[in-house]
Amino acid sequence: MYGSTEYSNGYVQNQQQQQQSSGEKRGGGRGRRGGRRSRDAHGFKVSEHHHHNNDQQEQKSPPPCTDFDMAYFHSYAHVGIHEEMIKVVMDVGCGTGILSIFCAQAGAKRVYAVDASDIAVQASEVVKANNLDEKVIVLHGRVEDVEIEEEVDVIISEWMGYMLLYESMLGSVITARDRWLKRGGLILPSNATLYMAPITHPDRYRDSIEFWRNVYGIDMSAMLQLAKQCAFEEPCVETITGENVLTWPHVVKHVDCYTIQLHELESVSTRYKFQSMMRAPLHGFAFWFDVEFNGPANSPTNNHTPSSLIGTSNNNPMDGILKKKRPNPNEALLLSTAPEDPPTHWQQTLIYFYDPVEVEQDQIIEGSLTLSQSKENRRFMNIHLEYSSGGRSYVKESVMR
Repeated sequence: MYGSTEYSNGYVQNQQQQQQSSGEKRGGGRGRRGGRRSRDAHGFKVSEHHHHNNDQQEQKSPPPCTDFDMAYFHSYAHVGIHEEMIKVVMDVGCGTGILSIFCAQAGAKRVYAVDASDIAVQASEVVKANNLDEKVIVLHGRVEDVEIEEEVDVIISEWMGYMLLYESMLGSVITARDRWLKRGGLILPSNATLYMAPITHPDRYRDSIEFWRNVYGIDMSAMLQLAKQCAFEEPCVETITGENVLTWPHVVKHVDCYTIQLHELESVSTRYKFQSMMRAPLHGFAFWFDVEFNGPANSPTNNHTPSSLIGTSNNNPMDGILKKKRPNPNEALLLSTAPEDPPTHWQQTLIYFYDPVEVEQDQIIEGSLTLSQSKENRRFMNIHLEYSSGGRSYVKESVMR
């Protein structure tokens, strides 16, 4: 397992807890956070809300704001907030407009706040209530459709979804970058990295599955297969700790927001090889991500060169490696959703096996992973996971919708 101080990013120190509606922080209008299936303690679905639309998303009641959430959107107000840099800003997926307001308060001459959902109507009212309607221009529409008559110096966006890419708005950020960002302009966040690692979680398996072997003295083991399917058929968004993780993480995908292209989002593939640090039942894999906030000086590839000319994401030197050390927080402002860091509303995404695999210390766990956009809806994600250990091979397929 990992979770040593070497792997702590040192980002949040002594910020006080602040309770706000995360509708103020999420970049809103996509309704993503309530779109997962809710289940009871034994894995059965108790409610379901996943109406999705490419242009508009249903509004959901968000979770409370955490210390890391507060630090997250304060990072937008901290990085690159200099008068000579912040001239014209675009906020992609502005939601209620909180980040746009931060930029205006920090000295931006003009802010274009763009959102495709009806939350843009409320954003306009929020902007007016704060006497910023001469600086912040709210545009109700998709980034692909709206028009502005000038280039922008900065693009900000809270585009990250669960597992980084699920229901992500990265495609809209790419479109905004290619349409309006000045050469040498700033994108926040500037980089993102998706990780995966094998996990053990006996408590979760016991609560969801083993429960059915003896229910108040009644043998209900006939329910086991159905319970496994209900609990583990789809990816689960949960919070785990570093104690659950069996190895150092593997880099699935590194995203450079200055160079990534739309076609790279259609499918992401990687091969992995882990060596378990302990003897334990392997219950599945966990996924999480980091995002970095760097200025142009720290992003040498910030020249709008298409990545097809400098090497695709599959050739990125960071992809496919075991990551044992994070960037120095003194060199890059980092937000992490890793298991050993303070929890965020993204939590971690878990892909559980129907049956655990017993692994010994130093045993190899290897295989491949493919994440692809669903043809049904590009914001859905198809997951194809192959894994082998101890001479046996397995396949797990699921859809995150």
